[in-house]
Amino acid sequence: MSIDELEEEVEKLKTEMDELEEVCDTLPQCSEDDACETCETYRKIDALNDKIEELEDKIESLMSDGEDDD
Repeated sequence: MSIDELEEEVEKLKTEMDELEEVCDTLPQCSEDDACETCETYRKIDALNDKIEELEDKIESLMSDGEDDD
């Protein structure tokens, strides 16, 4: 995957995460103390966040590899 493709994927994931976060704030269980621990939407957000970090690390690695070639 190229850097542009990775960045595009990151943007898609961020958009999806934003949409889930909007829903998350309106769920009835959100008023409970341990709501996030039992919330499936929160788990999805957390997984997306991990994937975004992974892709950003790949982008950073590719960018630094490209700088070494110069």
